[in-house]
Amino acid sequence: MTNSAARTARIALVGDRSPNVVSHTRLPLILDALAEHDRLVLDAYWIPSEDAEAADAVRGFDAVWVLPGSPYRSEAGVLSAIRTARVEGIPFLGTCGGFQHALLEYARDVCGLTRVAHAENDPDADDLLIEPLACSLVGHESAVTIEPGSLAESSIGSERTVERYFCSYGPTRHLDTLRAHGLRFSGHDEEGHVRIAELPGHPFFLATLFQPELSGDGSRPHPVVRALARAAVDHAGRNQEATV
Repeated sequence: MTNSAARTARIALVGDRSPNVVSHTRLPLILDALAEHDRLVLDAYWIPSEDAEAADAVRGFDAVWVLPGSPYRSEAGVLSAIRTARVEGIPFLGTCGGFQHALLEYARDVCGLTRVAHAENDPDADDLLIEPLACSLVGHESAVTIEPGSLAESSIGSERTVERYFCSYGPTRHLDTLRAHGLRFSGHDEEGHVRIAELPGHPFFLATLFQPELSGDGSRPHPVVRALARAAVDHAGRNQEATV
């Protein structure tokens, strides 16, 4: 039973829900654990990528989580949801495919790199921002070093973590341009490859190539997921105060 003092927020889960995607099947357990152990209640709504194409698809939510499961049925819908969260200050988390598409949205809409593409969606494109990794991370765990003073560090509570992946694509080109336009790469693997991105100045904008939703058995949510939940309920509280 949920504690009566629990705080509630509405979260949009953006992706093409499937029983074959482990991240998707983990979510009910994670949401229950957030309510039971952290008193953070997320009223979750799935928004398929095609439905996310609507301009107001994620407006009114207190958080947006773009989940794994790419290639999405609608790249445009996923990018639209990310753009709305970024521009309107809605707490955002992108994991695995969500991380990749957060970088893609930023490159196109902020950096003006309108022709960059994701190799999974457009393998013959001339300018691939997201390319096949030299070594697939499907089923692997790897250490991540986190920059001090970053949102990632404050969320995870450490400057080093070991995380699970289920991914074959990652960012390669234009990283300096993304940095120059304000995106911060706050986590790297042992070879120096980017694994976490965040947006300073935003209430909460975090993207990880690893999948925090796969941590443990789901009964104790990963610190990144708890941080998103806290940001969501804070967002809900600010909106309630604004309407009083």
